[in-house]
Amino acid sequence: MEDEDPIDQKKYLEEICKPKCVRPLRAYQACVERIKGDESGSKHCTGQYFDYWTCVDTCVAPKVFGKLN
Repeated sequence: MEDEDPIDQKKYLEEICKPKCVRPLRAYQACVERIKGDESGSKHCTGQYFDYWTCVDTCVAPKVFGKLN
């Protein structure tokens, strides 16, 4: 057991939490589709991207801190 590499619990928990954040993910994907043809580079989906990851992180945080020793 000591020879095994430790498993990153955060990445595992993120995969569990992603399905709970479908609405922010769809908002981000819709934004990406809307700005697909923008060649000026002035349009972006940063807000939607951060909304999605905030949702995931909010779900993960209590679970990951519960596993810390």
